[in-house]
Amino acid sequence: MSERPSVDVVVPFAGSAEELADVLEVLRGLLLRPRDTITIVDNRPAAAPALPDPGDRVRLLRAPERQSSYFARNRGAAPGDAPWLVFLDADARPDPGLLDAYFAPPPADDAGVIAGALIDADASPEGSLASRFAAARRPMAQEITVRRAGLGYAQTANCAVRRAAFAAVDGFPEDIRSGGDADLCFRIQGAGWRLEHREAARAVHANRESLTALLRQRARHGAGAAWLEARYPGTFPAGRRLGLLAWAARDIPRAARDYGRGERETARHALVDLAAGWAFELGRHLPNTATAGRRRWTPLGRLLR
Repeated sequence: MSERPSVDVVVPFAGSAEELADVLEVLRGLLLRPRDTITIVDNRPAAAPALPDPGDRVRLLRAPERQSSYFARNRGAAPGDAPWLVFLDADARPDPGLLDAYFAPPPADDAGVIAGALIDADASPEGSLASRFAAARRPMAQEITVRRAGLGYAQTANCAVRRAAFAAVDGFPEDIRSGGDADLCFRIQGAGWRLEHREAARAVHANRESLTALLRQRARHGAGAAWLEARYPGTFPAGRRLGLLAWAARDIPRAARDYGRGERETARHALVDLAAGWAFELGRHLPNTATAGRRRWTPLGRLLR
C-alpha cells in the first residue's frame, strides 16, 4: 500500500439518530490509514436531543450556535492536524477507496483544493419525478462547477482541501446558507493555490425525492449565487427576466407537444427544468444569512425554502 498524507474527514450533520446510523455505516466503509480521523459535526439547534456516541474512530462534535453547514465544517476542521481535510456531505456515499484516490497521482505542491467526482444517484423508473429528473440532468455533477467559465470550484459534498490553504484564507464564511464552497475555492485560488480534479475519488450524492425539496434546493442555490455575485461581480450574473419569459413561452408548448406524442418523461423533465430555473432566479431575492433567514422569510420564501 503506497504512502499518502493523512486526512481529517469532516461531515456536517443535521438529521435524526436513525439517519446518523446510516451515515456511520457509510463512513466506516472508508479505507483509513492509522492517522486518519473522521469527525461528524452535529449542527442541529441546542434543543435537539443528544445523538448516540458514534463509537470507534469517529468523533462527534456539537455545533449548535449557528445552523450553517459551513460553520459546522469550520468547527470540524479545527481539532485536527492532518495536512489535508476531506469534506463530505452526510447524504454523499463515497467509494471505500475515496481517500487513497485523492492522492493518486500525488497533488502538485501548489494544489490547494482537489475536487472529487460527484455523481447523482440513479433513479428507478418507479422513483419520484424529482429523483428521475436529477438522475437524467445530473445537476450535482462536479465537472460542471470545476470546468465552469471563469473560476472553477469544488463542491464540498466531496472535496479535499490542503490544511495550509484552508488556514491561509481562514476557512469558510460561517453565517451563510449557500455559496460557501465557491467562496472558499475562489479565495484559495486568489491566494496562489490551484484547483485539481480527481475523477477516481468518487461519491454518489443522494437526490431530492420531492419536487418541493428540489425547488427549495434550487432557491437556496439562487440565494447563494446572488451572494457570490455581490462579492465577485460577474461570476454568477442574474438571468434576464425577458429571457426567462421567452424560455417559458418556448418550452411549455414544446412540453405539451411532447406529452401529446407520448414522450411524457421528456415533457415532464422540461417542465421541471423550467420550474427549477425560475426557483433559482427567484431564490436570488431570498436571504442567504444562516442566522437571520428563518425570521425573514417572505411568503415566496416559505414556499421555496
